[in-house]
This record gives sequence, structure tokens and C-alpha cells, in this order.
Amino acid sequence: MPNPTGPRYDFSSEFPGFDKLRSRILLIIGAIAAFFFLMASVTSIPTGHVGVLTLFGRVTGEVLPEGIHLVNPLKSVEKLSVQTQSLKESASVPSNEGLILSLDTSLLFRLDSSKAAEVFQTVGVNYVANIVEPTLRAAVRTATSAHSANALYTNARELVQKQIMEELTTQLALRGLIVENVLLRDVQLPAMLKSSIEAKQQAEQDALRMSFILQKEKQEAERKRIEAQGIADFQRIVAQGISSQLLEWKGIEATEKLALSPNTKVVIIGNPKNGLPLVLEPR
Repeated sequence: MPNPTGPRYDFSSEFPGFDKLRSRILLIIGAIAAFFFLMASVTSIPTGHVGVLTLFGRVTGEVLPEGIHLVNPLKSVEKLSVQTQSLKESASVPSNEGLILSLDTSLLFRLDSSKAAEVFQTVGVNYVANIVEPTLRAAVRTATSAHSANALYTNARELVQKQIMEELTTQLALRGLIVENVLLRDVQLPAMLKSSIEAKQQAEQDALRMSFILQKEKQEAERKRIEAQGIADFQRIVAQGISSQLLEWKGIEATEKLALSPNTKVVIIGNPKNGLPLVLEPR
């Protein structure tokens, strides 16, 4: 039966190396296709990141650690940082008296790598703006509204910082974020209130300094009194122990020592009955 399409031209009969050339071309095309397939299957996750896999827009729940991985080329990889991030917030917050303060806060946090897929699915890559910032503002306002402006400016800063830390740790842990630290950088009060608080603190410091000076003067007066009492007691004891007989005996001892000296002397005898001689050394 004749071929309806007509006779087929056989290149191999005219070109003996055609089949070999065709095989090489197919091999090269296959190698190129395999190379691009392999490149599409390889993904690299940089240091401090994780990769969340999605398939046709659906989060698969798979999370890749840092390094090089082979994945289904049909899957997409969203890279999220798990390194520590810093968020600075400057806000006007109320005290419990209703005064408005300016408070600068810094929050250190990071993404929990084990919950990266959940965060990406429920919040997305903009979790800082969508979750962290509003939660930080709310926690700061809640903490400051429980304290007076004076306390916030003086001795309650550590307590406020601790309250904010506890609130954020609880709230952000539910959203897959780990809070590392909360820092209160600065508290600014209204100028009039600030001047009043500083004047009060200065007055308290002056009072403490004056109390210290008075206490020191009292201690010095007590020391002098005790010293004077000791001198008086010493003089009284010495006076009671000295008699005329003792003085006469001491005079005799001194005269004897002078008389025994090899030097030439002039001795003058005193007029009183018990007067001691006076020994003089001639020139």
C-alpha cells in the first residue's frame, strides 16, 4: 500500500553521522534541562534565617534551617530572620494623675524559629508593624498609668520596665515571638513638674547634709567632753597621790645625784627647815 504522505527522506543514508549528532544534541538538551531543574531545586538559607515553604500559596508547615537544601521546585521559600531585632518607640503616655509624659523605650526580640511557619501564615512578614509595635505601645501605657509622674521620674523606672517586660513576654509568646529585654531610655516630664521634683530632691539632699553635719558636731562635742573629763580625772588622781613627804624625798634624791656628779658645783642651802639645798655649777 503506498504511503499517503509520500516517500520519507532518509537523512541517515545521505549523512552517515546524523544519528550520532542527534543523540549528542538530545543529550546536551537533557543536561541543560537537568541543570536548570537542579538549580530550581536548590535553595540557600543565610545565617540567622529560616525558610518557610509554601506550595501554590499554601503554607506547608515545613521550616528549613540555615544552609543549602534540595526542595521541590514547585515550592516557594520565604526567608525570615530569627536574629535579635531592636524596636525603638517614643510615645506620650499618661501617669496615674493624668499627666502626659514622654517615654523612650527599646525592645529587643526575635522570631521563634519553631513557630516561623505559623507566624508567616497568620501574620506575614510584616509581623513587627502588625503585632510588635501595637503590643509595645499598649504595654507601655498600661504600666505607666499605674504610677505617679514623680515615681516614674525617680525610683519606679525599674518596676515599670519589669512590668512592660512581663506583659510583652506573655503577649508576644502567643504570636511566636521571644522577648529578650525591655529598656527605658528616657523619661521626660512637663517642664514645671520637672522643676518642682528637682527642687524637692535638692531640698531633701540639703536636709540630709545638714543632719549629717549636726550629727558630726554632736559627736565632736562628745569627744571633747570625754577628753576634758579624762584630763580632770587624771589631775585629781595625781593631786591626791602627791604629799609634802613625797616631794621632800624626790628633792633629796635629786640633790644626791647632783652631789655625786664629778663636775664642780656650788651648793646653796635653803632657809626653811626642810628647804632643800640648791646645787649650782660654777662657770
